[in-house]
Amino acid sequence: MDIRRISALIKKSEGIKLDFKEKIELSTESAKKELAKDVCAIANSRGGRGYIIIGIRDKTKEILGMDKDSIHEEQLQQVISSRCEPPIPVNYETVEIDGKTIGIINIYDGNQKPYQLRDNGAFYIRRGSTTDTMRKFEILSTMEENHNFNAELFPILNSSVEDFDIELVDKYFSNHNIKVTDENRLYLMKATSILVQNKESNDYCGSLGGLLIFSKINYMFVPHNMVRIINKISNKEPRVIAIQGNLQGILDQCEEKLNNIFPKQYPIKAVYEGIKNAILYRDYNAAHKIIEVVISQNSTTITSPGILMKEKKLENLKYIRRNMWIYEKLLTLDNSSREALASTGFNRMKKAFKAYGRVDFINSIENDYFKVIYPGVKAVNPRQ
Repeated sequence: MDIRRISALIKKSEGIKLDFKEKIELSTESAKKELAKDVCAIANSRGGRGYIIIGIRDKTKEILGMDKDSIHEEQLQQVISSRCEPPIPVNYETVEIDGKTIGIINIYDGNQKPYQLRDNGAFYIRRGSTTDTMRKFEILSTMEENHNFNAELFPILNSSVEDFDIELVDKYFSNHNIKVTDENRLYLMKATSILVQNKESNDYCGSLGGLLIFSKINYMFVPHNMVRIINKISNKEPRVIAIQGNLQGILDQCEEKLNNIFPKQYPIKAVYEGIKNAILYRDYNAAHKIIEVVISQNSTTITSPGILMKEKKLENLKYIRRNMWIYEKLLTLDNSSREALASTGFNRMKKAFKAYGRVDFINSIENDYFKVIYPGVKAVNPRQ
């Protein structure tokens, strides 16, 4: 690493991908475990490559330096590889600044997340500048993002075949040119993971994705499948609107509510596009979060649980391929004008508001949400 790069890092505050250490002792087992824990947490946190910089006082950024021979690459690799699972891609280098040696542990953005400590099986993550254990939904989300787990196919216990809209199920298979009968329907639903069979009891329950797509009463099992609209501009609709049901139904209801709330000259389709993105790509593992749409005179904001890209900079366009099972089902069922399902539509949203102001996209890695902020009604109709 060159001097310019390390100097820029030293000027930054500690965060989810950056940690400063005055020194690191690897002579005791407890110190080795602590280092492995810190590396594991940074590796599991989103945002690309991470760094542990040794020989820096955090609060003052004073360069203390370190003994160049106190840590060796082979020793560091052995400490990390023997305590973290799967192996975390790291390397170690030193840089001379003002006659003092600075150590840098580079923690690369691997594709086998989440990483865990072998001795206690725990998963760690950074929250700001501190290390904490990962919550259940964070573990599931990380596994899904790295294609180690498909949350859409997870069985939802206590649900059953009776909770499904059979007409909608049959429509899906019909659109695939598959003839459905009472005799083969159960088999088809199981084969496509709409249903999951209990190996012990042989009973069927719905998968998460199956209920989201094909059940009108999925709120009984997946209450966080909701779009909440906060309406601050129109008397035609209530101030707070909670929309639930199957995803296709939610899309239809949202479109209806937007048409009732906004004046006709407002670019409603662009807002609908943002809601469509939220429904398609939100993190359904985050069971304590919902999609929220806030409509006011100054702005229209859509907040969706889960980031949409692994990097903060949207121009990198490294989209997380989340909910592909759901995507295919919605695309197959949709035979109307929702061609927007084919892409995220960022350019269409910006183009729709070009004459009125900027559309902002916020990919918050720290808070794990994706937000779209449109110009408000005032920008389109100053008389409002």
